[in-house]
This record gives sequence, C-alpha cells and structure tokens, in this order.
Amino acid sequence: MRSIILFSIVYCLLSSNLFGQINSTDNIKKDIKYFSSDKLKGRGTGSPEEVMAAKYIAKKFEKLKLVPKGDNNGYLYSFTFKKTKTPTDSVEKPSINGYNVAAYLDNGAENTVVIGAHYDHLGMGHDHNSLEANSEGKIHNGADDNASGTAGVIELARYFVENDRKEKFNFLFICFSGEELGLQGSKKYCEKPTIDFSKVNYMLNMDMIGRLNDSTKKIVVYGLGTAPDWVPMIDKLSSDLSIKKDSAGVGPSDQTSFYLKNIPVLHFFTGQHMDYHKPSDDFEKINLSGEIKVLNYIVSIIQETEKLPKLNFLKTKTPETERSRSKISMGIMPDYAFEGKGVKVDGVTAGKPAEAAGVKTGDIIIQIGETKLSSMQDYMKALSNFKKGDSTNLIILRAGKEEKLNVAF
Repeated sequence: MRSIILFSIVYCLLSSNLFGQINSTDNIKKDIKYFSSDKLKGRGTGSPEEVMAAKYIAKKFEKLKLVPKGDNNGYLYSFTFKKTKTPTDSVEKPSINGYNVAAYLDNGAENTVVIGAHYDHLGMGHDHNSLEANSEGKIHNGADDNASGTAGVIELARYFVENDRKEKFNFLFICFSGEELGLQGSKKYCEKPTIDFSKVNYMLNMDMIGRLNDSTKKIVVYGLGTAPDWVPMIDKLSSDLSIKKDSAGVGPSDQTSFYLKNIPVLHFFTGQHMDYHKPSDDFEKINLSGEIKVLNYIVSIIQETEKLPKLNFLKTKTPETERSRSKISMGIMPDYAFEGKGVKVDGVTAGKPAEAAGVKTGDIIIQIGETKLSSMQDYMKALSNFKKGDSTNLIILRAGKEEKLNVAF
C-alpha cells in the first residue's frame, strides 16, 4: 500500500511537469513539408497553389471539428485588393483575390485568444520581394517563411482541441493570405472580423519559427510593451529558450493589424537567416524539434494568462519604418492596405514630427511640399527631398475635407 501511494505521488508530479507538452514532430513535419513542396509553387498570393494551401488548412480545421469563421459559413475568408503601383509600372495592377482561413474553438468562455500566422509566400518570384538576384521563375518554397508558422497554428489548434481540461479561453485560429504584399489579409480581417473584437484578450502571431539555433536557443518575442502583464510573466516563465524581448506592437508581420485595433499582441520569431526570401528556404533546413520547443513555450504563455484577468492594452513606440530610405522620419505607420491615392495614416508615433504637426490616425496625406502623393513610393521620394531642420506644408484629407498642416523635421 505504501509503495502504491508513493508511486501515485511520483506519477502526479511527473504528470504535472509533462502536462501541456507537445512531444511529437510528426504533424508539423507533414504540414511544413506540404506547404513548402514544389507542388505549391511558393504559395504566391492569389495563385491557384495558394488556394490549394488554403483548402488544406480548412480540411485540417474541419477534421478537428472547429467552428468555421470565414465568410459564407465556411472556413475561407475572401478579400480583394490591388497591389501598389510602382513608378516603373505603366498600367494599373489587376485586383488580387486572397483567402484567409479562420476557425473557432468555442469553450464557452468570456474571452478569446487569437492564434495566427500567414501562409502565403513569394510564389515564383514574380512581382514579389525575392532577395536573390535573377530569381524570377524560381520556386520560393518558404519553409520557414511561413510554412513553419502555419504548421504551428494547426498544431496548436490540435493541442487545444485534444486537451482534456476546460480552457479559460475560446480560440480563433487564423491563417492569413497577402502578408508578403503588405499585411493584406490580416488588415482586411481586422476591418471586418467574424468574432467580437471587444472579447479578444490578445493575439499571438508566429512568423518564421522554424530555424531555432540549437546552440543559442534564441527566440525574439515582439509586442511585450502592448500589455503591462507581458514582461513580468515572461520573466518568471521557466524555459530553456533564450528570450530576446522587444516592446513594439508594430512590426513587419500580421500582429500589427491587431495591435492597431488596440489588442495586446505577441509575435514569435526564431531569427533571420541567409535563406530569407530566397528559393533556398527549403524544408530540409527546418529545425523540427526546435519548433516544438517554441510551440510549447507559447502554450506555457497561454496557460499563464489563464491566471490573470483580461489584459489591458498599451500603446508602444513605433519603429522607424521610414529611416532606411530617408534621412528624416515623419513618424507615422502607413496603412499598406489602403487602395486610394495618397498615404493613409494607421498610427502616429508620440513625439515625432507628424504628431507635432497635428496629423491623426485616419488622415490621408495627399501632398508633402510640392510633391503630390499617389502611392508609398511618392511618399518616400517626397521625404528624401528634406533634411533634419527643414519644414514644409502637408496637405491631408480628414473626413473628406482638405486641410493644410505645417511639419518640421
């Protein structure tokens, strides 16, 4: 009897330590291999192969018996956009059709956690942002970017469906199209969500989580400034990963769209590598066991937030997205999904020239100095005409009416 009791105590201790762990790489291996196969030709936004990937995700969600949260009572959420015309384009670009894939796990909870990743990539290198010279016509498989994150969404969906304990949260699992062309899918979804955003606790985004370095075990976690509880919680979590913390809610991935709707976010990233946006980003280079470690870390974060009330949103400083192309910065976050003429302002950085000039979120900048703006390219070109200490006029559209402002750089 004594040995039975001792065994039970040891078993319980071991079970509590192992609970919540994803142990097998079989599922993510299969999913990443499919998404990054030559069959899908790089999953270019709007391509037939990207639609194949979307249907594959939808079937995975259906098998898990998740509630469809796309449009028309299905898992697919359709949207249309036009790619920004560049100065070298002689004609307008055609409209592109994209599909997000969204599914809901209803646990009867008060609040919802969004878990997302983009599944599109650079296709065959046409009209995209390949970083390899003369790569047009080559398949950009995007195993890390972002087959790894997409597989992570599916695996976390599987985990929370199969978990036998009652969760404190509902979950929206969503895979975005059009991220590589300016966060198009997440932006469109956030404009017309299929769940109540007032009940969203936070959003977790995975973009390039498949190349964990086994030596450094470093993972970058962005968005830690978007809620007051993030940093204390991350600091106390036990993990063999080395966490590099970044406070910004705005960044070059889909968490940005949710942050701009005043939702706390975190974005997970295992780091840049030489294969980024090149045809060489292939399945064979994925660290499957490393990705499992990242997914288990995300599970531990979710479980920690179960102990907390609904998170409060905080605004963070915006990275200087304009600095790399210009000597000066306006201090705005442009709406890359805006399809009209000019540059629509999605966010204004505190203490920067735009805020001092009176620019507000929702304004459309249609002229800087003598330069009229039709696109982001015009905007960057206009900024290059000025240096620190200069000032000029801005013409904006606010609620449909033109206003003139003065900005000092």
